[in-house]
Amino acid sequence: MAVVVVGSANLDYTVRVPRLPAPGETVLGAGLLTSHGGKGANQAVAARRAGAAVTFIGKRGADGPGEAIARRLQEEGIGTEGFLTDRAAPTGVAFIAVDPAGQNQIVVAPGANAALTVEDLLACGPLLRGGRVLLTQLETPIPTVREALRAGRASGMVTILNPAPAAAVAPELFGAVDLLVPNEGEAALLADRPVGGVAEAEAAAGRLLGFGCKAVLVTLGSQGALLLRPGEARHFPAFPVEAVDATAAGDAFCGALAAALAEGRALEAAIPFACAAGALTCTRRGAQESLPTRDAILAFMGRRAGSGP
Repeated sequence: MAVVVVGSANLDYTVRVPRLPAPGETVLGAGLLTSHGGKGANQAVAARRAGAAVTFIGKRGADGPGEAIARRLQEEGIGTEGFLTDRAAPTGVAFIAVDPAGQNQIVVAPGANAALTVEDLLACGPLLRGGRVLLTQLETPIPTVREALRAGRASGMVTILNPAPAAAVAPELFGAVDLLVPNEGEAALLADRPVGGVAEAEAAAGRLLGFGCKAVLVTLGSQGALLLRPGEARHFPAFPVEAVDATAAGDAFCGALAAALAEGRALEAAIPFACAAGALTCTRRGAQESLPTRDAILAFMGRRAGSGP
């Protein structure tokens, strides 16, 4: 069964820096990498490489980067009928700084991503009825995200919201969410309370569950992930790796999670698969370049069976 991803597509410029800059500081970097990114497109590629049939709905500019992104998605085997062209806005761009520990800072100029409207989504209605899992994020307008979730729920799809980048949104957005997947910072902002580990993640997830989600899965980086459902809390340890670049690790997690759910795995079985995908992504530079294949994920899990989730 298919995964339908509604989200953003960007051209990424990634630079290695000795340390992430403080406000007002200029830091000299090296090793400029130009690649395709955007949370939506990244998650679509991650889900496809993890074994799912994938359809992508988004918007690009009528420019060279947009054409290149569309071509690359098609080469991955992703359906791009819903990847629309905007004649007035450029393709989105992201500027990424990565330190020696693999941590990053990202600035995004949304461009055409910000022009993906509810009307655009309604025009793609048949695509939204063709999948088993709907996956979306917050790099496109909130009304569009809300409509995607509503349409996915109405079509009987499992609806997943990755509330990234972190943004304060009305709790009503979560009423059509089957699974909310924030990281620590996003969970802290949405729940309006600190999240610095498993215990605090559980408290924050409890508040988010009260907003109407059926389940909350907080990703905790090297501490793994915390799943909270009514009457159940379960921690999934991380797969330890030597991180090179954390860019797209969360996207790898979400895409692999959606792919595993689309093939019928239980959530408890899908989460370790997603954890492995996220961990592997941290071992390579770049966004989509770093996303692992299904075979690579399964092989990695097999090698780490004694120490992984």
